[in-house]
This record gives sequence, C-alpha cells and structure tokens, in this order.
Amino acid sequence: MSDTRTNSGVDNISVFGKMFHWSVPGERIITVMTAGNLATTQNVVSQLEERTKAPDERDNILLAAPTMFQVATEIGRLLRATIAERQAENGSGGKGRFTASMIIAGQIAGMEPRLFMIYPEGNFIEAGSDTPFFQIGETKYGRPIILRGYDRDMSFEDAVKLLMVSFDSTLKANLSVGMPLDLMVIKRDDFIPAHQRRILPDDPYFSQVSDGWGDALKQAFHALPNYDIEHPEGPENNT
Repeated sequence: MSDTRTNSGVDNISVFGKMFHWSVPGERIITVMTAGNLATTQNVVSQLEERTKAPDERDNILLAAPTMFQVATEIGRLLRATIAERQAENGSGGKGRFTASMIIAGQIAGMEPRLFMIYPEGNFIEAGSDTPFFQIGETKYGRPIILRGYDRDMSFEDAVKLLMVSFDSTLKANLSVGMPLDLMVIKRDDFIPAHQRRILPDDPYFSQVSDGWGDALKQAFHALPNYDIEHPEGPENNT
C-alpha cells in the first residue's frame, strides 16, 4: 500500500502515484513502490518502462531478468546512477535533495516470491523471517501499528485491514502523507494482481476502519488501570 501525496511545502501539494507494476501472465509479476524526491523516482520508473520496450532483451530489466535478485540489483544500479547524475547536474553548491528509496516485490515462475528494499546508494536488503515487511518514506507513525498487529499467518484481508489502520495513524499525524491510497495484493503463483484499487478520501470501508480504530483506542485506554498519584507504585506495594 502507498499514499499519493507529494509536496514542496504546505502550499504546493500534488497527487502522484507511487506504486507501479509490470506482469507477464503465467511468467512473472514485479511491483515497485517509491519514496523520496519525485523527479528522481519518476526518472527511474520512466527508464524502467522504456526498457520494457527495448529491442535487445538484455536491456529489459523487468521482463527478462532471470531472477528477482537480478531485478533488484539492476534497479539499484539505475537508482544510484540517476541520483548521482542529478546531483552532478545540480552542482556542489546547488540546493535540493535527490535521495530516493524503493520497495521491489514480485515473483518469477518456478521461484519463490521475494521482497527487497533498495536504498539511495543502490544497495538493498531482502525480507525474511526476522524482517517480514518493509516501509519507506514516512514510517514512524504507522510502524508501531504493524509491529503490534502483524502475524505471519494472517489472511490477506487482515493484512489489508492492518495496513489501513497503519496509514490512518500516519495520515492523522503527518501532513506529508495523504490520500488517495493505492493498494495491491499479490498471490503466490498468480502473476497478476489478485486485488488492486485506489482508496479515495470518502471510501466507506476506510472510514469505518478509521472511526472504529479511534473508538477502540479510547475504550482500551479507559480500560487500563487508573494511575494513583498518592500511591504510584500501586496499592499492593503500600503497607
């Protein structure tokens, strides 16, 4: 799931998609999510798209690479080169930050689904049992929700609900994150999106989740033991 807000100050806010995918039915599906400088990420995505049309198959990172590891490696190189080029154009005394990061997810037929996070330097890490999910961009408000609610055996439906709660918390705390939200679900060995939609600000289900989460938090807060200023250690510790 990704948001769509980009901003250069509070008076210059726009909506741009940050999730992109390419698929060959029965053979592969690759999804890319981006965060960071918009011009940089759009440049990388545009180059990836152009390479899908390249007559030489060796230039086609997305649709010809034999493994997801090689896909991540080549996209990392492209991201690093793009950032370096833009910084060089800007000059040593120029202003602006051209940093960006990406999440790459997908599967190639006959192999396991894989998930990578690519850093601005072009290097990357892969998800595993110890690190089962990645976040890029603004993470500090929504991450605690996922950490507390994530279960590796949860259904796709519960995972989507958890993501919505996480984004709801982030939306309420940070103006740099905004709706609409883009959602995609990928199932093993399907090689096409199993579910894909854009969640608009007036989405009924998202509104129910937001209101219900807020009410549940208040109920949970009031259900906690009351704090006693006179006996802060608790009555059982006082004689």
